[in-house]
Amino acid sequence: MAPLPHLLQRRFLCQKTHTTNKWKTVKQVTKSNFADTLSDLKIHIAESDFIAVSLQRTGAVSAPWHRVLPFDTPDTAYSKSRHAADRFQLLQFAVCPFSITSASKLRAHPYNFHLFPRDELKIGMPSYSFSCQTSYLTTMAKEGFDFNACIYDGISYLSRAQESAARVRIGNPTAIPHVVKSSSKPSVADAVFIERIKSRVKYWRNACKDTSSKTDEALVRSLRKIVLGSEEHGSRPCINIDVCSERQVQLVLEMLEEFSDELVPLIIPGKGGAAQEVRVILTSSKEDKVLFQKELQNIEEEQNKKVRGFREVIDLISASQKPVVSHNSLNDFTFIHSKFLAPLPPNFDEFMCTLRLVFPHVLDIQQLMKEIGPLRKVTNIPTAISYLKDHFFAPIDMEILHEDTVNEGKIHGHNVLSISHLFAKLCSILKIAPIQSDNKNLVPALEKYANILTPCSLSPQESTDEDIRVWTNNTRKVNCEHLVFLWGFKRGMTAGMLKSLLQGSHDVFSKEFDVRLVDKSCAIVVFWKPGLSETFMDLISSKEICGSLGEMVSEGLRAARYGTYKKVCRLGILEADLARSLDKALEEPDCLWQGDSETNPLEVYWYSDSIINFDDL
Repeated sequence: MAPLPHLLQRRFLCQKTHTTNKWKTVKQVTKSNFADTLSDLKIHIAESDFIAVSLQRTGAVSAPWHRVLPFDTPDTAYSKSRHAADRFQLLQFAVCPFSITSASKLRAHPYNFHLFPRDELKIGMPSYSFSCQTSYLTTMAKEGFDFNACIYDGISYLSRAQESAARVRIGNPTAIPHVVKSSSKPSVADAVFIERIKSRVKYWRNACKDTSSKTDEALVRSLRKIVLGSEEHGSRPCINIDVCSERQVQLVLEMLEEFSDELVPLIIPGKGGAAQEVRVILTSSKEDKVLFQKELQNIEEEQNKKVRGFREVIDLISASQKPVVSHNSLNDFTFIHSKFLAPLPPNFDEFMCTLRLVFPHVLDIQQLMKEIGPLRKVTNIPTAISYLKDHFFAPIDMEILHEDTVNEGKIHGHNVLSISHLFAKLCSILKIAPIQSDNKNLVPALEKYANILTPCSLSPQESTDEDIRVWTNNTRKVNCEHLVFLWGFKRGMTAGMLKSLLQGSHDVFSKEFDVRLVDKSCAIVVFWKPGLSETFMDLISSKEICGSLGEMVSEGLRAARYGTYKKVCRLGILEADLARSLDKALEEPDCLWQGDSETNPLEVYWYSDSIINFDDL
């Protein structure tokens, strides 16, 4: 028998890495099995080297130009993603802890969590109204997504910021495990307050321990409790001490720590969140005190699970400090920050600073894909996997380690397995050994790909906060000050037609320049000679403009600098047409926003082959 052709051999050998059943072992998690799943996930995260994530949203962009484009700076790209994260909602969140062995074996534990925000604590949070795009919901319906199960059995959650606010509203007592003594010297008023409270607590404690009083009649015991101010916390006696300031809380806690080993203090918050009183509970012995503290800890853990909901998963990922692998990470992590951490900060730098505190290592597989020339423009995961199968011999043996989780119905969240598989295959092709020696540091070969969230980065080695890059065959660096947006031209005009009209309209276009369409209503012009963009802007606003350029202006041609486009993105003026957004931005007073300093101009990369194909949008 003749040997198989080399390419056919390569395809045949690569095909053994997947079977249909393996993709059915993504564990589906809802509110009914969330608690049991959480303990398993914690173990799998601890045993794995990486964690892949994939999100299912109710929408993303409402118009083609709302996507991150080649000429976007990190701030404009972030502003677009922030706007989407604030508008739309997450309905599914897939998580896959995985490891890659030296034998190209992928060991994965995929989970798909179904989410739905609801006010389970009856405190007005989270109070959500969110947008949905019909195209996204239609796609989910075709894939068999059960919207009823999502709404009624989806897992709710609160962000960290919402949890802090919720605890104030709920007003549960807070245990103080350790008291840090104040360094300031007590004043005379402090000394009087301490002695008064100490005397009251001592008298109350002695009365509670007085065994002779237990034989008194019920009425006498009730009167004694009223006089002493004694109450009960469960089955244990307690007394409440009113406080007027955090200083008095500190004084009470220090006094109780020195006073007796049998007393346990709890902070009772008021409506505004500040301490209203200190509740002192009397335990019967040191053993009873340990038992009571354990009870408080269990109550707090149960309350935390109820308050945090799905955010427990986010906290587990964060606490592990493991590298998080994503695809289109800017969009994913703006959603994660908005829904599970806190409201998104106003600019990209603050966002990245906050994000790194929670997720120190984020790996976007798009950055690894750019190392393989033909994949530089590919954004579709199945297309990338298919290309690698056809052109590289890099078999990955995937082992999915869930037991008894093969689902009979529709499978959701399998994209997280594709991300894990593509990451492993890219590491194999690029000769990267991704085995982690510890949890806190990436292997050196992966460090250069970490925390690059903007998808238009030219290369990991050259990544800076001031550059926007995408992969194309022909790139030139251009300062944002040399870019001008044009709109008001005739509909249906191509970039070539517009460039031809401009070339003969005025001497300012006698030097080298380029034109690209942003959408059907607006174009962007780059002047390669410094200073010509300023000349053009002065010219188009001049009353003395004449010739064919003057005719175009009289027919409605308008122009704006890159700063206006940044204003559009920062203020979220995201109309269907960019032209309409630029018009609105020019009408807004400049006091509503603060642009970047003129002394710190930004640079982007211009791509001679990046004409937008509207059929692809």
